[in-house]
Amino acid sequence: MFPEYRDLISRLKNEDAHFARLFERHNELDHQVHNMETGVAPTDSIRIEAFKKEKLRIKDSLYAILRKASAAA
Repeated sequence: MFPEYRDLISRLKNEDAHFARLFERHNELDHQVHNMETGVAPTDSIRIEAFKKEKLRIKDSLYAILRKASAAA
């Protein structure tokens, strides 16, 4: 995710607790969605869609933080 911000992501994960929590939650959702879609975890399409929407909202938030931090540098 966001390879152009790789170094900034590493820095923010250590320096910004809010960013780190969002990043971790995004990764958790990514794993959960993958497990649901591959049949490892039981679910239904409504739950998968809800998780995907939450994941997208978090990704948008992460991107906004990255852009702001990048502009401030």
